[in-house]
Amino acid sequence: MQLRTDPNLRWTRWAEASALFVAVLAATAYSLLLTRHTGSNVTMWIADGVVVGALLRVSDERWPRYLAAAFAGYFTGKMLLGDPLISSTLLGLVNGVEVMIVARGVRRGFPRIQDDTPFLRLGQTAMLSTLAASLVSALLAAFVLYATANTDFWTTFDWWFRSHLLGMVIVATLTLVVLVQGWRMLGRRGHRLVLLRDLLLLGATTVFVFAQSRYPLLFVVFAPLLYVVIRHRFPGLVIGVAVVTLTANIAIAMGGGPLGLIPNASAVERSLLGQFFLGMVCLVAVPIALAQADRRRLARRVRDSEVRYRLLADYASDLVMRIARDGSRRYVSPSIKDLLGWEVGEFMLPRPDLIHPDDRERVDEAMEQLWATERMSLTRYRLRHKKGYYVWIEALVRVMPSPEHAGEMELIYTGRDITESIVAEQALADSETRLRRITDKVPALITHIGIDERYIFVSGYAREITGLEPEAMVGRSVRETRGAALYSLMKPHIAAVLQGRETTFEYEFERDGRYFYLQATYLPATSVTGENIGFYALTTDVTRIKLAEQKLSFLAHYDTLTNLANRRYFTECAHAALERAAVTRAPMLLMLIDVDYFKQINDGHGHASGDAVLREVARRLKASVRKSDLVARLGGDEFVILCDDVDATYAAESLAGKVIASMAAPISLDAARLKVTLSVGAALCRDIASLDELVQRADEALYEAKEAGRACYRLVVERL
Repeated sequence: MQLRTDPNLRWTRWAEASALFVAVLAATAYSLLLTRHTGSNVTMWIADGVVVGALLRVSDERWPRYLAAAFAGYFTGKMLLGDPLISSTLLGLVNGVEVMIVARGVRRGFPRIQDDTPFLRLGQTAMLSTLAASLVSALLAAFVLYATANTDFWTTFDWWFRSHLLGMVIVATLTLVVLVQGWRMLGRRGHRLVLLRDLLLLGATTVFVFAQSRYPLLFVVFAPLLYVVIRHRFPGLVIGVAVVTLTANIAIAMGGGPLGLIPNASAVERSLLGQFFLGMVCLVAVPIALAQADRRRLARRVRDSEVRYRLLADYASDLVMRIARDGSRRYVSPSIKDLLGWEVGEFMLPRPDLIHPDDRERVDEAMEQLWATERMSLTRYRLRHKKGYYVWIEALVRVMPSPEHAGEMELIYTGRDITESIVAEQALADSETRLRRITDKVPALITHIGIDERYIFVSGYAREITGLEPEAMVGRSVRETRGAALYSLMKPHIAAVLQGRETTFEYEFERDGRYFYLQATYLPATSVTGENIGFYALTTDVTRIKLAEQKLSFLAHYDTLTNLANRRYFTECAHAALERAAVTRAPMLLMLIDVDYFKQINDGHGHASGDAVLREVARRLKASVRKSDLVARLGGDEFVILCDDVDATYAAESLAGKVIASMAAPISLDAARLKVTLSVGAALCRDIASLDELVQRADEALYEAKEAGRACYRLVVERL
């Protein structure tokens, strides 16, 4: 797609460039003709000032066109007056360098020049840029004229620097103001005649001063000039300085005016003094105009700020007040009517009676501290509405200098109705209190843990589980409160729930010599907007359940009298051992054991003694075999031992012998020492078909041991 430029806009830009060409051509011709006619050096170079003023008015993109038009105007003027081609071209480029230094220096600090521009700083920047530009261009011009026309280097440098510096200060300012202000520089309608009258007075005074050569009256010009500048600001400065400059330039070039009083003064000396006079005119008038512009800009800002403040205060929903040291109100915003029902006039006097009685002392203390420290204060208190009920107010108050009473301080008060927020906070606090009461009574630890793994909420049951107070856990991390060991167990589940997955697990730990068994459920926690805010943890103490399960498991698998495995557990273990042996073809050793004459012990010494004998027999059997061997009580005085890694007859005989020998020492009872013996039937078999078959072989051996007189063992060995 091809972009098209508005023809009217293109025509306007070419018209502006053409106007600049004509202006530079005219300025060049004027300066050169005047100096050649009078035989003096250029007093003030106008053309570069015109170009700088025009450049600062437009954007950077349009500078090349303007610079080209300016160069063309300067070159054309030089050619029309018959100046050499080479020097004219080079001096045109030197003027371009001077113009670019000034324009770029000002544009860098002030991209846009508007009514709110800080003009004093603009003037400083422009003056420094002009000094640098005039110095550089004077050196370049002196070199060009020295090389092309064999002129004296320092003489050329001197007049070029002075004339270009003066022309840039006066003409660039005049051009910029004319282009920015346009017809506005003539003032408002009704005041233009006043400006014209004052300028005519200045012009007449200046002409009178320079039309005579008898009295040194240059100082007379300053009075009407300063009057015009002070009264009319920039228009007075620009037009007034232009009037004085034009009149002085013509008089100096013609050799007339008060400067002619100097005897035997050359044209160069008169030009130098004229430049000094015009420089003093600018030095006096320009700072005054800039200072007035800055003062006006600041005053406009203050006025706009006051208007905006008053507008905001009058239409704000918050209550805004200015309060004097004695408590009287210097300003009360109309929002008082909507907020508290009072009229502004009713609230201008101090009304401490409107403060809730419970809040008065606190408000008084806050006010005293505020006046003492002059620090900002934020206070919540209740004010009585005109209808009688109270409204919660959040007041932000600070001490500020009074804008109307010099040297006095006053309070700037901003208050807003926070009744709904307070009611919501109280409802939330009540809800949290009820929740706390409920959760503290639940026999489980309920917590809310943030995404940083720090506790946000902890129920009272934490005392039972962790031994810590809930308040001491809030704000601390899980690792810090539960310890590194427990944290390592919990960490995978924490990582899972923070990724949005619910998880339940069990763990145990010891505290103060007591074991705890806990079950924890972690649930992801999200805000109303769906944002992850950590997780909730419900931790239940299942210690009693676990202990009961362990007890039931023990009762199901162990003999309560001897703490040995019972028949059921023995059967389960024996079947498992036989399955392993079938795979590995390892032999199995089974020993069936009976206590000899146990019925006589029971009948003669009582069942309690019999139980004691059985417990002792169980202990000695356990001690006589290996830890890997299974010792069980089948019932009554019958015991059994299963060994699954005995692969030699001598090893089986050694184990059976140890069992018999374990009862060598008498068993001590309360009133007697009993000699107790055992009968052992052992079967060592490989590739046995079933447990019943293995038991049968051992039972046959036990029968043989009893037939042999008891207190001995018999061993059956098959397929080894």
